[in-house]
Parts: sequence; structure tokens; C-alpha cells
Amino acid sequence: MNLRDVVDRQVVPGPWEEGPSIPWNEPSFSRRMLEQHLSQEHDRASRRLAIIDRHVEWIHGTLLGGRPGRVLDICCGPGLYTTRLARLGHTCKGIDFSPASIEHARRLAAERQLDVEHVLGDVRQVGFGSGYDLAMIIFGELNIFPPDDARALLSKAHDALRPGGALLLEPQEHDAVRDTGEAPPSWYSSEGGLFSDDPHLVLQENFWDAVARTATTRFYVVHASTGEVERHAMTTQAYTAADYGALVTDCGFEGGDLLDLLPGTPPEDAEGLLAIVARKPD
Repeated sequence: MNLRDVVDRQVVPGPWEEGPSIPWNEPSFSRRMLEQHLSQEHDRASRRLAIIDRHVEWIHGTLLGGRPGRVLDICCGPGLYTTRLARLGHTCKGIDFSPASIEHARRLAAERQLDVEHVLGDVRQVGFGSGYDLAMIIFGELNIFPPDDARALLSKAHDALRPGGALLLEPQEHDAVRDTGEAPPSWYSSEGGLFSDDPHLVLQENFWDAVARTATTRFYVVHASTGEVERHAMTTQAYTAADYGALVTDCGFEGGDLLDLLPGTPPEDAEGLLAIVARKPD
């Protein structure tokens, strides 16, 4: 693309019309994203380790009863939860689309000789296996999937759990998604960052579709050396608390207990997320 293409763009994009998401699986982007996952200066990609440690303590002690179990981490990123749970004696499997994150998770598990498998692939297509005590999708990842895919993903997680197994979700609050879609356009320049190793300019615009209840964000990356433009887009689905309850029930779970935030998360770091615990019936 070039700047003329930006000027002539479709003013309002439809949900998921401009691609499924930003390029998590592109090797260079994946490498730069891994740096954000591992940063201890912010919680934009993954939470800081001190918070993750508190989450893992609650998952181990409360959801898994302090006993060794089998854990499935869907959209696991660089394995920050799976490796910690494996160190506590759990057998873990993590799946993610990012090659750099999975490479990091595999290396960490091998160095520490942990009982954990990290699989590179699209969670909608990779087989989960069966007999898990816990399946988890955390840090807002469920909302990036179109509703039909989200429903299929939860049904697949249900099938992967043993009877009585737990589902842990940490989805985004409805109003947080809406606020993203209603945010004004913005821009920034960088000598090198998430979208490029080289100097570039990022133009960002956001759209809220009140009918579909989706927020779509466009990113136009203007490369300083060439003037060439890359476009990326990400759509996020909003659900109400009642929607989440209906979703987990429709996928075969019972309970659907709604928590204000994932235990161990400082209130100031909640970032528009809530937590849901449901179980597969015995």
C-alpha cells in the first residue's frame, strides 16, 4: 500500500473484513511481540511475573485443589503459566499461533525438564486431546475470535476436559471493548517497535459497531525509509455478563461463576477483564 491507498480507504470497516487479526504468526512480528510478552515494564502483552505467580498460586490451590493435574492452556503465549504450573507438578499442554513464543516456551521447559508440551498452531485447528482437569483461555483472548469460532473453541475445550473438569476464562468486559471502538484516532512514531525494526509511523483508527457489538482497530504502518504502508486490523467481540453465562451453558458447561477479576490481579491492573469459572458436568 501507499499513502494514497490510506486516503482512499473504506471509511468504516466491517467486523473481521480486513483480516482475522494482527500478524501474530509472522516470524519478525512474533519475535518483536515476544519482547513485549517478556517485558516487566508493562502488562500490555502478558502480565508481569509477580502477578502471574499469584494467578498460578490460585489456579494450583483453588481450581486444581493443590494436587497434580492435567492443564490445557489455549493461546498460551510464551508459556508463562504452563511452565509455572508444570513446576508445581502439573502436566501441561499449551497451544499458540506465535512461533517465537512457542520456541521460547519449549526452550524454557527443556532447560527446566518440565512435563509440558507446547504446540505451534491455530487453536481452532489443533487437536486438544482429552482428560484435562483444567482448560484456560485468559487475558482477553476469547474476544478476538468471531462468535462462531469462540463457541466452537469452547465446545472443543469442553470435549477435552474430564467429567468435572474446570474451565477458566478471563474475557473482556463489554464496556471495555466498546470504549476501545469509540476511542479517537491516534498516531505515533518509533525508531523501532512492535510493527517494524526500522523507523516508522503508526496511524491508528478505531470503530464501534453497535449492532454487531464489535470494536475494530486499524493500524497503518508507514515505513520511513520507503514510504510504503502496511495495514493491519483487529476486531474484538463484546459480550455482556449474561452473554458469557449463556455461552458457557450452551457449550455444555455448568456453573459459570462470574468473578470481578482473576484472583491475584491487583484491582488497578484489571484492565477491563473479568473471570469466569465453569465446569463440565460429572
